[in-house]
Amino acid sequence: MKTATPKSASNKHAPSATRLLAPLLLALAGTAASAGAASAAEYTIDARHTQVFFTYSHNGYSHLSARLNEVAGSLDFDPANPAAAKIDVTLPMSSLSTGVPKLDAHMSSADMFDVAQFPNASFKSTSVKVLGKDHLAVAGDLTIHGVTKPATFDVTINSTAPNAMRKTRAVGMDARATIKRSDFGVNFMLPGVADEVKLAISMEAGEPRKAPADAAPGAKPEAAPAAKPDATPAAAGKGG
Repeated sequence: MKTATPKSASNKHAPSATRLLAPLLLALAGTAASAGAASAAEYTIDARHTQVFFTYSHNGYSHLSARLNEVAGSLDFDPANPAAAKIDVTLPMSSLSTGVPKLDAHMSSADMFDVAQFPNASFKSTSVKVLGKDHLAVAGDLTIHGVTKPATFDVTINSTAPNAMRKTRAVGMDARATIKRSDFGVNFMLPGVADEVKLAISMEAGEPRKAPADAAPGAKPEAAPAAKPDATPAAAGKGG
């Protein structure tokens, strides 16, 4: 009498190796994608490669420019999500230069910017709107002459490529805005010297270098350069 050989249990409902591995593979793929995408970083504004100019009409005869030679601040920026960017910038008004020392002194006096009483101008963003590829509208609080008013800069993102020399992430932008100086209480010689002032900024910002592996414990990473620019503007003109 033959003993019946029991049939093996059907694996019809048993999970396949593919079904078991699929979630793991998807998770790994997601991790790889995240690693390859640009991530948010805090950048330090590079004063050696940042220029801040303002231009105004002098009695309708000429358009004169001045430059603020010092700038300091930070930028939180993610190339994949520029709408979340934040910038906070301070500009010492004592660094104002027109290329004409007497005009510099007059602009720094109580007639104009009153640098002794109001030593800094500043801008702190409150919102960012994406207008198109590499094109932003950055709104925020602009403070000049001790007065804070809303201002919006039209911003072009020039590059988000890594800095080849520093081997760190970097970003470069150009920004433009038009303001009225009377809004900030700078009223000298109105309306002969124009009320409308055009602001033009070209800025680089970089991520601080990471401390080398053999650095001493507690060593801080090197920040992006914050030294004064070497050049001064060639703009010239005579006061009031």
